[in-house]
Amino acid sequence: MKELNKLYEKWMSLQPLSEKQQDILSKKFTVEYNYNSNHIEGNTLTYGQTELLLMFGTVSGENHLHDFVEMKASQVGLKMMSEEVKAENMPLTQNFIRTLHKTLLREDYTVYRNLPGGVTTSFIIHAGQYKTRPNSVITRYGDRFEYASPEETPALMTSLVDWYNKEEKRGKLSPVELAALFHYRYIRIHPFEDGNGRIARLLVNYIFSRHNWPMIVVRSRNKNEYLEALHQTDMLVGTAPSDGAAATISQIEPFLKYFKELVKRELQYNISFVEKSGENIWWYDGQQLEFRSPNVPKLLSILQQNPSITYAELSKELGINTSAVQKLLTGLKEKGYIQRRNHEKMWYVSAVSSLLKA
Repeated sequence: MKELNKLYEKWMSLQPLSEKQQDILSKKFTVEYNYNSNHIEGNTLTYGQTELLLMFGTVSGENHLHDFVEMKASQVGLKMMSEEVKAENMPLTQNFIRTLHKTLLREDYTVYRNLPGGVTTSFIIHAGQYKTRPNSVITRYGDRFEYASPEETPALMTSLVDWYNKEEKRGKLSPVELAALFHYRYIRIHPFEDGNGRIARLLVNYIFSRHNWPMIVVRSRNKNEYLEALHQTDMLVGTAPSDGAAATISQIEPFLKYFKELVKRELQYNISFVEKSGENIWWYDGQQLEFRSPNVPKLLSILQQNPSITYAELSKELGINTSAVQKLLTGLKEKGYIQRRNHEKMWYVSAVSSLLKA
Protein backbone atom coordinates (compact mmCIF):
# COMPACT_ATOMS: atom_id res chain seq x y z
CA MET A 1 0.00 0.00 0.00
CA LYS A 2 3.01 2.31 0.53
CA GLU A 3 3.79 2.53 -3.19
CA LEU A 4 0.15 3.23 -3.97
CA ASN A 5 -0.03 5.98 -1.36
CA LYS A 6 3.17 7.56 -2.71
CA LEU A 7 1.67 7.64 -6.19
CA TYR A 8 -1.49 9.22 -4.83
CA GLU A 9 0.57 11.85 -2.98
CA LYS A 10 2.49 12.51 -6.20
CA TRP A 11 -0.79 12.94 -8.07
CA MET A 12 -2.12 15.34 -5.46
CA SER A 13 1.11 17.35 -5.60
CA LEU A 14 0.39 18.03 -9.29
CA GLN A 15 -2.95 19.62 -8.43
CA PRO A 16 -4.46 21.88 -9.48
CA LEU A 17 -3.98 21.03 -13.14
CA SER A 18 -4.17 23.78 -15.70
CA GLU A 19 -7.57 24.24 -17.34
CA LYS A 20 -6.22 22.81 -20.60
CA GLN A 21 -4.68 19.78 -18.90
CA GLN A 22 -7.88 19.09 -17.01
CA ASP A 23 -9.97 19.40 -20.17
CA ILE A 24 -7.79 17.00 -22.16
CA LEU A 25 -7.56 14.53 -19.26
CA SER A 26 -11.35 14.65 -18.83
CA LYS A 27 -12.05 14.05 -22.52
CA LYS A 28 -9.49 11.26 -22.64
CA PHE A 29 -11.03 9.56 -19.61
CA THR A 30 -14.53 9.87 -21.09
CA VAL A 31 -13.52 7.96 -24.21
CA GLU A 32 -11.30 5.41 -22.47
CA TYR A 33 -13.80 4.62 -19.71
CA ASN A 34 -16.84 4.21 -21.94
CA TYR A 35 -14.96 2.30 -24.63
CA ASN A 36 -13.37 -0.18 -22.23
CA SER A 37 -16.30 -0.73 -19.86
CA ASN A 38 -18.63 -1.52 -22.77
CA HIS A 39 -16.06 -3.41 -24.81
CA ILE A 40 -15.58 -5.82 -21.90
CA GLU A 41 -19.29 -6.65 -22.22
CA GLY A 42 -19.19 -7.20 -25.99
CA ASN A 43 -19.86 -3.75 -27.50
CA THR A 44 -18.31 -3.73 -31.00
CA LEU A 45 -17.49 -0.03 -31.39
CA THR A 46 -13.81 0.67 -31.85
CA TYR A 47 -11.94 3.20 -29.75
CA GLY A 48 -12.04 5.67 -32.64
CA GLN A 49 -15.77 5.18 -33.24
CA THR A 50 -16.40 5.72 -29.53
CA GLU A 51 -14.43 8.96 -29.58
CA LEU A 52 -16.21 10.33 -32.66
CA LEU A 53 -19.60 9.42 -31.17
CA LEU A 54 -19.03 10.87 -27.69
CA MET A 55 -16.95 13.91 -28.62
CA PHE A 56 -18.61 14.92 -31.90
CA GLY A 57 -21.89 13.00 -32.09
CA THR A 58 -20.72 11.41 -35.35
CA VAL A 59 -21.84 7.87 -36.16
CA SER A 60 -19.05 6.09 -38.01
CA GLY A 61 -19.15 2.57 -39.44
CA GLU A 62 -21.83 -0.06 -39.92
CA ASN A 63 -22.08 -1.48 -36.40
CA HIS A 64 -25.41 -2.50 -34.96
CA LEU A 65 -27.46 0.54 -33.87
CA HIS A 66 -27.72 -0.99 -30.38
CA ASP A 67 -23.97 -0.52 -29.85
CA PHE A 68 -24.12 3.20 -30.63
CA VAL A 69 -27.16 3.71 -28.40
CA GLU A 70 -25.55 1.69 -25.59
CA MET A 71 -22.39 3.80 -25.75
CA LYS A 72 -24.34 7.06 -25.56
CA ALA A 73 -26.33 5.71 -22.60
CA SER A 74 -23.06 4.76 -20.90
CA GLN A 75 -21.87 8.34 -21.15
CA VAL A 76 -25.15 9.61 -19.67
CA GLY A 77 -24.65 7.17 -16.79
CA LEU A 78 -21.11 8.44 -16.23
CA LYS A 79 -22.37 12.03 -16.10
CA MET A 80 -25.19 11.04 -13.73
CA MET A 81 -22.70 9.36 -11.41
CA SER A 82 -20.42 12.41 -11.48
CA GLU A 83 -23.34 14.69 -10.59
CA GLU A 84 -24.39 12.41 -7.70
CA VAL A 85 -20.90 12.68 -6.22
CA LYS A 86 -21.32 16.45 -5.86
CA ALA A 87 -24.00 15.88 -3.19
CA GLU A 88 -21.30 15.18 -0.60
CA ASN A 89 -23.62 14.57 2.35
CA MET A 90 -25.99 12.30 0.42
CA PRO A 91 -25.54 8.60 1.28
CA LEU A 92 -25.50 5.91 -1.38
CA THR A 93 -29.03 4.61 -2.00
CA GLN A 94 -30.56 1.65 -3.78
CA ASN A 95 -32.75 4.07 -5.69
CA PHE A 96 -29.66 5.73 -7.18
CA ILE A 97 -28.24 2.33 -8.20
CA ARG A 98 -31.52 1.31 -9.83
CA THR A 99 -31.79 4.69 -11.59
CA LEU A 100 -28.24 4.30 -12.88
CA HIS A 101 -29.20 0.87 -14.22
CA LYS A 102 -32.32 2.28 -15.88
CA THR A 103 -30.13 4.90 -17.53
CA LEU A 104 -27.70 2.33 -18.92
CA LEU A 105 -30.31 -0.10 -20.23
CA ARG A 106 -32.89 2.59 -21.14
CA GLU A 107 -35.88 0.21 -21.37
CA ASP A 108 -37.01 -3.39 -20.89
CA TYR A 109 -36.16 -5.72 -23.73
CA THR A 110 -36.67 -9.35 -24.64
CA VAL A 111 -33.86 -11.86 -25.08
CA TYR A 112 -34.44 -14.92 -27.27
CA ARG A 113 -32.49 -18.17 -26.87
CA ASN A 114 -32.42 -21.24 -29.12
CA LEU A 115 -32.60 -24.50 -27.17
CA PRO A 116 -31.67 -27.99 -28.41
CA GLY A 117 -34.33 -29.48 -30.67
CA GLY A 118 -35.15 -26.16 -32.36
CA VAL A 119 -37.14 -24.79 -29.42
CA THR A 120 -36.94 -21.03 -28.82
CA THR A 121 -37.34 -19.54 -25.36
CA SER A 122 -37.41 -15.91 -24.29
CA PHE A 123 -37.22 -13.76 -21.17
CA ILE A 124 -37.41 -10.06 -20.35
CA ILE A 125 -34.48 -7.96 -19.14
CA HIS A 126 -35.87 -5.35 -16.76
CA ALA A 127 -34.28 -1.88 -16.77
CA GLY A 128 -33.96 -0.36 -13.31
CA GLN A 129 -35.43 -3.36 -11.49
CA TYR A 130 -33.76 -6.15 -9.59
CA LYS A 131 -33.74 -9.52 -11.32
CA THR A 132 -36.84 -11.70 -11.49
CA ARG A 133 -35.01 -14.86 -12.63
CA PRO A 134 -31.83 -16.57 -11.42
CA ASN A 135 -28.56 -15.61 -13.09
CA SER A 136 -25.25 -17.42 -13.27
CA VAL A 137 -22.07 -17.47 -15.30
CA ILE A 138 -20.01 -20.23 -16.91
CA THR A 139 -16.46 -19.58 -15.74
CA ARG A 140 -13.45 -19.86 -18.01
CA TYR A 141 -12.89 -23.26 -16.38
CA GLY A 142 -16.27 -24.53 -17.59
CA ASP A 143 -18.15 -24.68 -14.28
CA ARG A 144 -21.37 -22.81 -13.52
CA PHE A 145 -21.24 -20.14 -10.82
CA GLU A 146 -24.52 -19.00 -9.27
CA TYR A 147 -25.24 -15.49 -8.05
CA ALA A 148 -27.84 -14.47 -5.46
CA SER A 149 -31.38 -15.64 -6.17
CA PRO A 150 -34.14 -13.13 -7.01
CA GLU A 151 -35.61 -13.79 -3.57
CA GLU A 152 -32.31 -13.04 -1.78
CA THR A 153 -31.40 -9.97 -3.81
CA PRO A 154 -33.48 -7.16 -2.18
CA ALA A 155 -32.27 -8.02 1.34
CA LEU A 156 -28.65 -8.47 0.21
CA MET A 157 -28.69 -5.12 -1.61
CA THR A 158 -30.14 -3.44 1.47
CA SER A 159 -27.32 -4.93 3.53
CA LEU A 160 -24.71 -3.91 0.97
CA VAL A 161 -25.79 -0.27 0.80
CA ASP A 162 -26.19 -0.02 4.60
CA TRP A 163 -22.75 -1.57 5.09
CA TYR A 164 -21.16 0.83 2.59
CA ASN A 165 -22.62 3.96 4.19
CA LYS A 166 -21.57 2.84 7.68
CA GLU A 167 -18.10 1.72 6.55
CA GLU A 168 -17.50 4.98 4.75
CA LYS A 169 -18.32 6.94 7.89
CA ARG A 170 -16.20 4.63 10.03
CA GLY A 171 -13.20 5.35 7.82
CA LYS A 172 -11.19 2.25 8.76
CA LEU A 173 -10.80 1.10 5.13
CA SER A 174 -8.85 3.18 2.62
CA PRO A 175 -10.81 4.38 -0.44
CA VAL A 176 -9.06 1.70 -2.51
CA GLU A 177 -9.99 -1.06 -0.06
CA LEU A 178 -13.55 0.26 0.25
CA ALA A 179 -14.01 0.37 -3.54
CA ALA A 180 -12.52 -3.11 -4.03
CA LEU A 181 -14.65 -4.70 -1.32
CA PHE A 182 -17.83 -2.98 -2.52
CA HIS A 183 -17.14 -4.11 -6.08
CA TYR A 184 -16.60 -7.71 -5.02
CA ARG A 185 -19.67 -7.86 -2.76
CA TYR A 186 -21.85 -6.27 -5.44
CA ILE A 187 -20.67 -8.68 -8.14
CA ARG A 188 -21.46 -11.67 -5.90
CA ILE A 189 -25.06 -10.44 -5.64
CA HIS A 190 -25.38 -9.59 -9.36
CA PRO A 191 -28.67 -7.82 -8.62
CA PHE A 192 -29.74 -7.15 -12.22
CA GLU A 193 -30.38 -9.42 -15.18
CA ASP A 194 -27.87 -7.50 -17.30
CA GLY A 195 -25.42 -4.61 -16.88
CA ASN A 196 -23.96 -5.66 -13.52
CA GLY A 197 -20.34 -5.24 -14.57
CA ARG A 198 -20.95 -1.76 -15.97
CA ILE A 199 -22.77 -0.70 -12.80
CA ALA A 200 -19.98 -2.13 -10.61
CA ARG A 201 -17.33 -0.15 -12.47
CA LEU A 202 -19.39 3.04 -12.30
CA LEU A 203 -19.84 2.62 -8.55
CA VAL A 204 -16.11 2.04 -8.04
CA ASN A 205 -15.52 5.44 -9.63
CA TYR A 206 -18.35 6.91 -7.57
CA ILE A 207 -16.45 5.81 -4.44
CA PHE A 208 -13.12 7.13 -5.73
CA SER A 209 -14.65 10.47 -6.66
CA ARG A 210 -16.26 10.85 -3.23
CA HIS A 211 -12.81 10.43 -1.69
CA ASN A 212 -10.93 12.73 -4.08
CA TRP A 213 -9.15 9.92 -5.93
CA PRO A 214 -8.90 10.02 -9.73
CA MET A 215 -11.31 7.70 -11.51
CA ILE A 216 -9.94 4.52 -13.08
CA VAL A 217 -10.46 2.46 -16.22
CA VAL A 218 -10.63 -1.34 -16.24
CA ARG A 219 -8.98 -1.97 -19.62
CA SER A 220 -10.69 -4.51 -21.85
CA ARG A 221 -7.30 -5.84 -22.99
CA ASN A 222 -6.81 -6.99 -19.38
CA LYS A 223 -10.25 -8.59 -19.08
CA ASN A 224 -8.88 -12.08 -18.31
CA GLU A 225 -6.74 -10.68 -15.48
CA TYR A 226 -9.86 -9.00 -14.05
CA LEU A 227 -11.99 -12.15 -14.28
CA GLU A 228 -9.25 -14.40 -12.91
CA ALA A 229 -8.85 -12.20 -9.82
CA LEU A 230 -12.60 -12.48 -9.18
CA HIS A 231 -12.51 -16.24 -9.73
CA GLN A 232 -9.58 -16.82 -7.38
CA THR A 233 -11.34 -14.77 -4.71
CA ASP A 234 -14.58 -16.73 -5.19
CA MET A 235 -12.66 -19.92 -4.48
CA LEU A 236 -11.46 -18.50 -1.15
CA VAL A 237 -14.73 -16.91 -0.08
CA GLY A 238 -16.96 -19.83 -1.07
CA THR A 239 -19.75 -20.37 -3.55
CA ALA A 240 -22.72 -19.33 -1.38
CA PRO A 241 -23.94 -15.90 -2.60
CA SER A 242 -24.65 -14.80 0.97
CA ASP A 243 -21.00 -15.48 1.89
CA GLY A 244 -19.77 -13.47 -1.09
CA ALA A 245 -22.10 -10.59 -0.28
CA ALA A 246 -20.67 -10.43 3.25
CA ALA A 247 -16.99 -11.00 2.39
CA THR A 248 -14.39 -9.22 4.51
CA ILE A 249 -11.36 -7.33 3.29
CA SER A 250 -9.06 -10.15 4.44
CA GLN A 251 -11.05 -12.71 2.44
CA ILE A 252 -10.71 -10.96 -0.91
CA GLU A 253 -6.91 -10.86 -1.02
CA PRO A 254 -6.56 -12.02 -4.69
CA PHE A 255 -9.00 -9.40 -5.94
CA LEU A 256 -7.60 -6.71 -3.65
CA LYS A 257 -4.07 -7.41 -4.90
CA TYR A 258 -5.26 -7.16 -8.50
CA PHE A 259 -7.26 -4.02 -7.73
CA LYS A 260 -4.34 -2.24 -6.07
CA GLU A 261 -2.13 -2.99 -9.08
CA LEU A 262 -4.85 -1.67 -11.37
CA VAL A 263 -5.13 1.58 -9.42
CA LYS A 264 -1.32 1.93 -9.37
CA ARG A 265 -1.18 1.55 -13.16
CA GLU A 266 -3.92 4.11 -13.67
CA LEU A 267 -2.33 6.60 -11.26
CA GLN A 268 1.06 6.21 -12.92
CA TYR A 269 -0.57 6.70 -16.31
CA ASN A 270 -2.25 9.92 -15.20
CA ILE A 271 0.95 11.23 -13.64
CA SER A 272 3.03 10.44 -16.74
CA PHE A 273 0.38 11.96 -18.99
CA VAL A 274 0.56 15.24 -17.07
CA GLU A 275 4.34 15.34 -16.60
CA LYS A 276 5.78 14.04 -19.88
CA SER A 277 5.96 16.24 -22.93
CA GLY A 278 7.72 16.10 -26.27
CA GLU A 279 7.24 15.72 -30.03
CA ASN A 280 7.63 11.94 -29.87
CA ILE A 281 5.40 11.33 -26.85
CA TRP A 282 1.87 10.19 -27.76
CA TRP A 283 -0.79 8.36 -25.79
CA TYR A 284 -3.54 5.90 -26.69
CA ASP A 285 -5.98 3.99 -24.47
CA GLY A 286 -3.91 4.05 -21.30
CA GLN A 287 -0.49 3.55 -22.86
CA GLN A 288 2.40 5.68 -23.98
CA LEU A 289 3.15 4.84 -27.61
CA GLU A 290 6.57 3.79 -28.83
CA PHE A 291 7.47 4.37 -32.47
CA ARG A 292 10.19 2.60 -34.41
CA SER A 293 10.20 5.20 -37.16
CA PRO A 294 10.66 8.93 -36.50
CA ASN A 295 8.24 9.50 -39.39
CA VAL A 296 5.29 8.17 -37.36
CA PRO A 297 4.97 10.94 -34.72
CA LYS A 298 5.67 13.48 -37.45
CA LEU A 299 2.91 11.96 -39.59
CA LEU A 300 0.45 12.02 -36.67
CA SER A 301 1.22 15.70 -36.04
CA ILE A 302 0.70 16.56 -39.71
CA LEU A 303 -2.65 14.72 -39.83
CA GLN A 304 -3.77 16.46 -36.66
CA GLN A 305 -2.93 19.88 -38.06
CA ASN A 306 -4.15 19.20 -41.61
CA PRO A 307 -6.82 16.43 -41.61
CA SER A 308 -7.59 16.83 -45.33
CA ILE A 309 -3.97 16.54 -46.53
CA THR A 310 -3.41 14.40 -49.65
CA TYR A 311 -1.04 11.46 -50.09
CA ALA A 312 1.13 13.55 -52.40
CA GLU A 313 1.34 16.36 -49.85
CA LEU A 314 2.21 13.89 -47.09
CA SER A 315 4.92 12.39 -49.29
CA LYS A 316 6.43 15.83 -49.78
CA GLU A 317 6.22 16.77 -46.08
CA LEU A 318 7.82 13.52 -44.91
CA GLY A 319 10.32 13.19 -47.73
CA ILE A 320 9.25 9.62 -48.58
CA ASN A 321 7.37 8.14 -51.55
CA THR A 322 3.58 7.74 -51.56
CA SER A 323 3.85 3.96 -51.25
CA ALA A 324 5.75 4.37 -47.95
CA VAL A 325 3.18 6.95 -46.81
CA GLN A 326 0.32 4.53 -47.53
CA LYS A 327 2.12 1.77 -45.63
CA LEU A 328 2.52 4.03 -42.58
CA LEU A 329 -1.13 5.08 -42.74
CA THR A 330 -2.31 1.48 -43.02
CA GLY A 331 -0.29 0.50 -39.95
CA LEU A 332 -1.68 3.40 -37.92
CA LYS A 333 -5.25 2.59 -39.02
CA GLU A 334 -4.86 -1.06 -38.01
CA LYS A 335 -3.69 -0.02 -34.54
CA GLY A 336 -6.65 2.37 -34.22
CA TYR A 337 -4.50 5.50 -33.88
CA ILE A 338 -6.12 7.16 -36.92
CA GLN A 339 -9.25 6.69 -39.01
CA ARG A 340 -11.11 8.19 -41.92
CA ARG A 341 -14.29 10.00 -40.95
CA ASN A 342 -17.31 8.61 -42.80
CA HIS A 343 -18.21 10.38 -46.04
CA GLU A 344 -15.35 12.82 -45.54
CA LYS A 345 -11.91 12.83 -47.09
CA MET A 346 -10.46 13.74 -43.71
CA TRP A 347 -8.25 11.98 -41.21
CA TYR A 348 -9.07 11.82 -37.53
CA VAL A 349 -6.30 11.16 -35.00
CA SER A 350 -7.36 9.24 -31.87
CA ALA A 351 -3.87 9.13 -30.37
CA VAL A 352 -3.18 12.13 -28.11
CA SER A 353 -0.06 14.26 -28.42
CA SER A 354 1.63 15.33 -25.21
CA LEU A 355 2.16 18.73 -26.81
CA LEU A 356 -1.59 19.40 -26.71
CA LYS A 357 -1.28 19.98 -22.96
CA ALA A 358 1.27 22.76 -23.34
